[in-house]
Amino acid sequence: MGKKSVKFFQRRSARLGREADEEVKKSYEIDMVHGPLLGKMLIFAVPLMISGVLQLLFNAADIIVVGRFSGSQALAAVGSTGALINLLVNVFMGLSIGANVLTARYVGAKDDKELSDTVHTAILLSLVSGVILVFLGLFLAEPLLTLMGTPEDVLAQATLYMRIYFCGMPATMLYNFGSAILRAVGDTKRPLYFLLIAGCINVVLNLFFVIVVGIDVAGVAIATVISQCVSAVLVLLCLMHTDSAYRVSLKKLKIHRAKLLQIARVGLPAGIQGAIFSVSNVLIQSSVNSFGSTVVAGNSTSSNLEGFIYTSMNAVYQTSLSFTSQNLGAGRRSRLTPILFRCLGVVVSVGVGLGILFYLFRYQLLGIYTPDQEVIQYAIVRLELICATYFLCGIMDTCCGSIRGLGYSVLPTVVSLTGACGLRILWIFTVFAWDHSLFTLYLSYPVTWGVTAAAHLICFFVIMKKKGKQDVPPLAQQQAEA
Repeated sequence: MGKKSVKFFQRRSARLGREADEEVKKSYEIDMVHGPLLGKMLIFAVPLMISGVLQLLFNAADIIVVGRFSGSQALAAVGSTGALINLLVNVFMGLSIGANVLTARYVGAKDDKELSDTVHTAILLSLVSGVILVFLGLFLAEPLLTLMGTPEDVLAQATLYMRIYFCGMPATMLYNFGSAILRAVGDTKRPLYFLLIAGCINVVLNLFFVIVVGIDVAGVAIATVISQCVSAVLVLLCLMHTDSAYRVSLKKLKIHRAKLLQIARVGLPAGIQGAIFSVSNVLIQSSVNSFGSTVVAGNSTSSNLEGFIYTSMNAVYQTSLSFTSQNLGAGRRSRLTPILFRCLGVVVSVGVGLGILFYLFRYQLLGIYTPDQEVIQYAIVRLELICATYFLCGIMDTCCGSIRGLGYSVLPTVVSLTGACGLRILWIFTVFAWDHSLFTLYLSYPVTWGVTAAAHLICFFVIMKKKGKQDVPPLAQQQAEA
């Protein structure tokens, strides 16, 4: 074979390799700004739903393993930390929402330089956030759990669980920021694969540490940290080996001040909202604590089970956020209202459907967590009410996601803090104080969801009336012309 033939085949092989890589990339990414919406939304949302359900299954393994093999006190210790963990983490998790919105906007605008700066800022920010959270968790776990009125018989174990859990925060933040970047380009499949691998490791290590080694609360916390590190490494490797503009180079990691401010402008209000939401949930947890450790265990069990419905609906929130951001960046304003309505249809279907399913099988599902019938009865008080009304929470979050995707982050934060948090806190100190029962306490959830959802919907239409529904040039073109 002559030299010309060899070179021809080399060039042909290289071209075919590039085409194959491009096809692989396209198979993961979704074009959100052209063509029909509903099908692409479902392709985007379903892997997110599965990811959320898997993550909860693996997290539930912590509660199930200690509940089945270590007793109700260990179950209460692990379960009682959830609201406090969210309180400390949510401000930083909100920044990942800012990274998602900004990344999606530059993807829609096809602005590679701004996209790269955003991604590198977000990755370094995630690691800094994680380190800060390590120290917050180590030093604040015991005083905050004590302040919440955590029962004395589970306080020491709950503190130990939180301190170990927070040692894995750099990995947790890295995975969440990295996943937010991938979601912004339409890739929800690879985070699912990474989560599946890490979650299986978590379950195996849970069983090993609790049954074989004999350390219960500490064991499930260590297993969680190890699995978080695995998922973080996988998502980072994915970002480092892509050929797209959002590729991460460790040498380019830098906090770009302009991008940090833009991420914070969108993400910080969302994070503050999440933190203050957690304050109201901490108050509810404190109210639950007043009923004793058996009720705490029942509340924790029901809350963990409800999480499967919430995370499925939250996938629709992420869908509204990413689709709205990309279409806004591309100037496709005519698609913004249809995006919201399709997302609302999906989230109501998911919330109602799963709510009915969980209600019908409530005894069997709760029995997976604990054999203690008293704990199950207390769990059912909460589960029955939440299952019937959880779709209201989905409507509230989805509307909030669309408003944030439009670039308005302070407005939905103010609405949520007033409608959900403020009203919930008011409920605790008035209605619940008047009728000190678990049902009255839990009734605060659907009441506040419904009020806040209605307010968010009104805000969306006010914003769209101001922006208009006519398509405009993409963001990058607008900036170039300016």
